[in-house]
Amino acid sequence: MAKKNEILESVLEEFGKLAAIPRQSGHEQAVSDFLKNYLTEAGFDVQQDKVNNIIAEAPASPGLENAPLTILQGHMDMVCVAEEGRDFDPKKDAIKLIRDDKYLTADGTSLGADDGIGVAEGIYILKHAKDHGPLRLIITVDEERGMTGAINLAEKHLKDASFLINCDSENWDELTVGSAGSVNLDFSRKLKRTAPQGKNAYKITVNGLLGGHSGERIGDGRGNAIRTLALALQALQQAGLVELADFQGGKARNAIPDAAAALIVTDLAENKVKEILASELERFNKIYGSVDPKASIRAQQAEMPADVLTAGDAKRLLTLLTILHTGVFAMSTVIPGLVETSANLGVVEMTKEEVFIQYFPRSAVDQKLDEFRLLAQQMAELTGFTANIGTQSPGWKENKDSRLAKIMTEVFEAQNGKPMKVETIHAGLECGWHFLRNPKLDMVSIGVTTIDIHSPKERLELATVEPQVKLIMETLKRIAVLK
Repeated sequence: MAKKNEILESVLEEFGKLAAIPRQSGHEQAVSDFLKNYLTEAGFDVQQDKVNNIIAEAPASPGLENAPLTILQGHMDMVCVAEEGRDFDPKKDAIKLIRDDKYLTADGTSLGADDGIGVAEGIYILKHAKDHGPLRLIITVDEERGMTGAINLAEKHLKDASFLINCDSENWDELTVGSAGSVNLDFSRKLKRTAPQGKNAYKITVNGLLGGHSGERIGDGRGNAIRTLALALQALQQAGLVELADFQGGKARNAIPDAAAALIVTDLAENKVKEILASELERFNKIYGSVDPKASIRAQQAEMPADVLTAGDAKRLLTLLTILHTGVFAMSTVIPGLVETSANLGVVEMTKEEVFIQYFPRSAVDQKLDEFRLLAQQMAELTGFTANIGTQSPGWKENKDSRLAKIMTEVFEAQNGKPMKVETIHAGLECGWHFLRNPKLDMVSIGVTTIDIHSPKERLELATVEPQVKLIMETLKRIAVLK
């Protein structure tokens, strides 16, 4: 029992150091500097590259210098989201940890165990592993937003390695051996505004949806708050004059939006507005209610805005938000039950002058992502938006002859008395970029059990930390004696 507590407490101590440093995707300078100094002081050879990735080298145990080089890899950034109304600045505020006997959570925000706990495990293993060959810990930036850390990681850091263990999966008893590719598709449009003609202003809100990770949870059939709100506003417009002053929704492109809000001006009576919204909620419940039972669509009187969008601009925005496919697009024809292709309408941000939309398709088939890119350009032309096509992240194809997967599944079963599940997932992993740089690199992805990542409900199952660390340590011992 003492040893179990030592591993768990030590890993959580490392994680606590990360949680104290704001590390929203795209703002990792502080945590990168911390990791560089901390790992250097711990005695490792550390590099900080041009985009703030950290590469730390640990020498082999005596006598195992000629063993294959193994990389442990995770990412330092996190998706920062907070409960509605929570005062939280992701660029300034630390994550406040809450722990009970079973879970580690955060106070009103996402926890950042994705992937802070993977990084913490990597640091612990670098410090404590025995009987291993050469080790390299790579901690990347910006995985959640655009994978720019993996994209810009120098090839030399991958070419000389034989094995890579990515520590960024969500279930301790699952071994991931392949993942989907993705592409960032953004839309923007300059807005024209005019004086409102209606007499009453209302804030229309969609709340209470489950949200969650747009790869792991997209197959659950959950509702999308942005699309739900856009459909509700269109229903209101069919009944009379409805002018749009503001529209906001979503927190990250790879998180299913659980809330959205709009400010409208209308001549419709308040009881008519509420009647239409009640009908829209009933329609939502018939489609999503068995999965997303706590949704609400409400109207609240608001202060009259100084201006509203022109009717043409409002129509173009709502049209785009409702015709963009969100949810599952196709199921795999190879792996039963696996989502092959999906898309998430993740974020809408509006200023006085412009509106921005983040759209995020995923697919195990790169050619289908090509179709989404073409579709984005066509939809932008039809609605008068500008489409901004981001870098397409490659998929990671399963290696049927993986020695690493064989070792790890054998170790897991020996340690835990049950087989380890082996799967390909409908989510993006940096392994796709690593595979592109070194197709000979034998890779797997593992992780402790985390629930509701990318949401304020995120929690880490504490009992999965120790077995995960033991799995990696024993795997490293077996790699070190491979012939």
